[in-house]
Amino acid sequence: MKDSVTEEHLYLGFSHQYNDSIFPLHTSISLFLLSYCDCKLFKIFLVPTGEDVDDQLVTENLLGDLEVHVMSRNELPVVVQSCCLPAVVVKDGKFCRAGLSVVLRHVIQKTYEADPSKKDVWELLGFKQTCLKACAEVSQWTRLCEISIPLAVEEFLTVSPDHCQTIPPAVLQLERKLGEPVRVHNDDKIRRQKLQQQRAAVPLLAKAVAEEGKTLEMHEYPVPSLELSMAFSKLLVQEATDAVSREAAHIRRTKTSDLPLLDHIFAEGLYFTVADIVLLPCIHLFLVSCKTQGKHLLNLPLISNWYQRVQEVPGVKKAAAKCGMEFLQLPELMSASEEQLQDFSAVPDELEEENEDSHFIGGPRPTMTKLMENGVEAKFAPHPCPTWTLDWAHLPSAVSPGEGKMSKDRALRKQQQLNNLASAVTKLAKPGDMIVDFCSGGGHVGIVLAHMMPSCQVVLIENKELSLIRAKDRSDELGLNNVWFIQANLDYFNGTFNIGVALHACGVATDMVIEHCIKAQAAFVISPCCYGFIQNTVKFKYPRSHQFKEILSYKEHMTLCRFADQTAVQLPPERKLIGKQCMGLVDLDRAWAAEEQNYSVQVISMEPESCSPKNNMLVGIP
Repeated sequence: MKDSVTEEHLYLGFSHQYNDSIFPLHTSISLFLLSYCDCKLFKIFLVPTGEDVDDQLVTENLLGDLEVHVMSRNELPVVVQSCCLPAVVVKDGKFCRAGLSVVLRHVIQKTYEADPSKKDVWELLGFKQTCLKACAEVSQWTRLCEISIPLAVEEFLTVSPDHCQTIPPAVLQLERKLGEPVRVHNDDKIRRQKLQQQRAAVPLLAKAVAEEGKTLEMHEYPVPSLELSMAFSKLLVQEATDAVSREAAHIRRTKTSDLPLLDHIFAEGLYFTVADIVLLPCIHLFLVSCKTQGKHLLNLPLISNWYQRVQEVPGVKKAAAKCGMEFLQLPELMSASEEQLQDFSAVPDELEEENEDSHFIGGPRPTMTKLMENGVEAKFAPHPCPTWTLDWAHLPSAVSPGEGKMSKDRALRKQQQLNNLASAVTKLAKPGDMIVDFCSGGGHVGIVLAHMMPSCQVVLIENKELSLIRAKDRSDELGLNNVWFIQANLDYFNGTFNIGVALHACGVATDMVIEHCIKAQAAFVISPCCYGFIQNTVKFKYPRSHQFKEILSYKEHMTLCRFADQTAVQLPPERKLIGKQCMGLVDLDRAWAAEEQNYSVQVISMEPESCSPKNNMLVGIP
């Protein structure tokens, strides 16, 4: 085990205790992972959500061998007070990681860094370490695991047992997901092995059944699961493919479309990941509550099988015992009658957006003409200071975007983009203002602003850890004392601020930033990007403004978004002009939506326009 690991502080919310869990469930999940990883690298603080929470309210048997302290909300480091819990902060208090998925992934990474022999812990991050990496706003799976199921179970437990309850839609959604075919990176190879195993087993089964004088029914004599053997052989650090020899020629010739599909073993497919860690405490509590209330809600065969299977993963029962979780056993889960089984295909997928007509054919001209007939055209406000520029030649090298691996041409364009955003922000900012750089990436905007305006506090928010670490390294090199760094999805930042800024916020992220600014009654300076990625989500529906909704359908608005992405340098001039007009219309819709919230908004073209194909800038003032 490596020495000299920097101590980090882990802050967990605490509202109340119920049976064998601490609420909110994000806290129970975090503690369960710490126990599973046998991780003692963090100093843990429970932060009561109410005012009158006794230090002794948490039963020790729910904390296992973890030492936990209690801290009030107003004692938290200032950067953590701006975030939803759980959150992790390094000792200097400037770098914070917030939100369940980000924190759990960090715990796993730190555990493995401290003890590389814990390969089973590292495997929790999944293929290419991407498990629960995508933010909940763009990933339906992350949203289901991180938000929907914990909230659904918490709500289920708060309803009086006297009230008849149905299975929460999020739990039904998980049942449906577990019934979907598994897709993995070596999908074709494993499916051929499964086909070979099935064909080899059928003659043997037929012979055995014939000897009993019966007819062969496959559901009565299931073939041993290849998926199951692969999943557990990986957990036991064995070669999964040893049990299956090279495919026969007729197997290799089988069309991919004729191969058998793979079944779920764990939540994400064949292998045990952090998604299972997140779901287990939630589903456990849900099943225990159903059993306690005597409710016949256990018509969830796939979840029941998954719940039982997860218990057999090495280390899970030990971790559960540390956290005071007493697992139910399979016989107790089989009480549902045939009449109670539901048709899961009829269950609406609340996370699947009703994006009808998202696959459309046709150009933008009919949509643009329709808008023009209603008096709507792309309009750009004059640039307030088109020749304004930073004195790049005399700035420290760590301020300049060219210090990285950029080409000279790209570095120049990035400087021009920063000139535009910085000029707008400096006109709005006052000493003492809090400026938030959303989707900050490597910190190009935030570091420039922090260096220019030392009297303002700048916060960089970014979901990608490596990008944010690069930004902190640049900040440390410059000796900046007015910068905080938050690795989190945007939804986990809830602090107050005066100005929000974002350079090339991708797709829906632009609308998320505008929403944050409106909630905080903050000004915003935003350059949108990736218009083609815009689509309806759980939180955002398009068009955004009342005026556009009266004229355009969702399909027509998506036509504008699709063609707004066609502004690349190599395209014909006429095509680029149409793309620019579509960008202007999409951003006009955003501007009008903000004006409905009592904002004054201008859509401006950056100067020079050649600094980026995505050269629009939205400047909003409450």
